[in-house]
Amino acid sequence: MQNRKNNADELIALILQGIEEVKGQHINLLDLRDIENTVCDYFIVCNGTSNTHVNAIVGSIQKIVSKAIQDKPWHIEGEANAEWVLLDYINVVVHVFQKQIREFYDIEGLWGDAKFTTIESSINN
Repeated sequence: MQNRKNNADELIALILQGIEEVKGQHINLLDLRDIENTVCDYFIVCNGTSNTHVNAIVGSIQKIVSKAIQDKPWHIEGEANAEWVLLDYINVVVHVFQKQIREFYDIEGLWGDAKFTTIESSINN
């Protein structure tokens, strides 16, 4: 069990690095482990300023994770219109939104029982 947590911690750190490298905005980490019947352990939610920016964030995440730990998403959805792209790394699911789509779907609000961490970016948004 500890190994799984260490792997998740490393994956999360790499995903956050990928988001920050291309100036992804408003990054939140939702810890879902204490909630029953969840599909994964963590959500990472962020947004970009356009479909080009959303695709850049997704590409950066994939490149950094693949290079560091040779892992790739089990499933990806939403790349075609790049308003909401979901990267499923099994235990960690990443949601990259355009701002207005993020506000409309309010993932953080839907998962209000999750432990919620706002990631302070080292890069000025």
